[in-house]
Amino acid sequence: MANPSLLILPGDGIGQEVMEQVKRVISWFGDKRGLAFDVSEDLVGGAAYDAHGTPLHDDTMAKALEVDAVLLGAVGGPKYDDLDFSVKPERGLLRLRKEMDLFSNLRPAQCFDALADFSSLKKDIVAGLDIMIVRELTSGVYFGEPRGIFEEGNERVGINTQRYTESEIARAARSAFELAMRRNKKLCSMEKANVMESGILWRDVVNEIAAEYPEVELSHMYADNGAMQLVRAPKQFDVIVTDNLFGDILSDCAAMLTGSLGMLPSASLGAPMANGRPKAMYEPVHGSAPDIAGQGKANPIACILSFAMALRYSFDKGDEAARLEAAIEKVLADGARTADLMGEEGGTPISTSEMGDVILAALDASL
Repeated sequence: MANPSLLILPGDGIGQEVMEQVKRVISWFGDKRGLAFDVSEDLVGGAAYDAHGTPLHDDTMAKALEVDAVLLGAVGGPKYDDLDFSVKPERGLLRLRKEMDLFSNLRPAQCFDALADFSSLKKDIVAGLDIMIVRELTSGVYFGEPRGIFEEGNERVGINTQRYTESEIARAARSAFELAMRRNKKLCSMEKANVMESGILWRDVVNEIAAEYPEVELSHMYADNGAMQLVRAPKQFDVIVTDNLFGDILSDCAAMLTGSLGMLPSASLGAPMANGRPKAMYEPVHGSAPDIAGQGKANPIACILSFAMALRYSFDKGDEAARLEAAIEKVLADGARTADLMGEEGGTPISTSEMGDVILAALDASL
């Protein structure tokens, strides 16, 4: 049987540095756990523009559609700010999401005990936090038509259209229910059914899909109240499902509960391929951080945790994902810190590669 395939797209800025540590982890699983991957690597974002004049070459897009999973670092940087909108680095990322039809975006917010003091909330509110937000990623107000800026009488008007079909809501909801079944069988759906027709349809369709998952406890919440509840009592939630716009906002809110963007992975999943695996792309939540790129200061944990999500959701290796997550939790508990994780107590941060070293050592110790 052929090895599962991975396409690595380091991208720009710190994407290059953090991905080097992920490649070391991938090699470890091949050498020590017999879990080998067929790994290829290509360009995306500014790096692709520099080489090809486009943020994503057609050949790279074709590879992304063929492999079992894509692992992306980060895109963007100030040197590309003046490019035409059509060729900005971010367009490469958006093209991947669109053409792979990655409609379900999984954004975990997990607070490791060793980092609970880094949150802006009180430690007892966030310690042990482990929630997952499922954001519908390819429809809604970011994609609906009509859209644009138009002349209306003597002034301009900006128009964006919130549009969802039943099938678009259903597939996102089903993805969230499946995830809830793998976790604590508890799902909260968030919308604005009190003021938006799309919210009414969203709630109706989620309720219809719920009949397929009688074991899952389903609740509904208006998205504005959901934002308030995330900062009031976040541990009341396990899985949250919501639309594209609210998911964008709520997942960023949840991300900051954990204290550092350098710790947060994500997964974007699509329809199953012929082999039964979903089309998938995994990436850290943080950006390209050009201000620290090339200095060895970047935290590689979010990108490594993104690979852990790939192990769990693309390759059905939940036990190995848990091994990797436990290794990261151990090094944090032992006090390993990159610059973004330095607290008021001070100390000397370790470099990007040194964080990779201690994670690999912890993996060795797990054998």
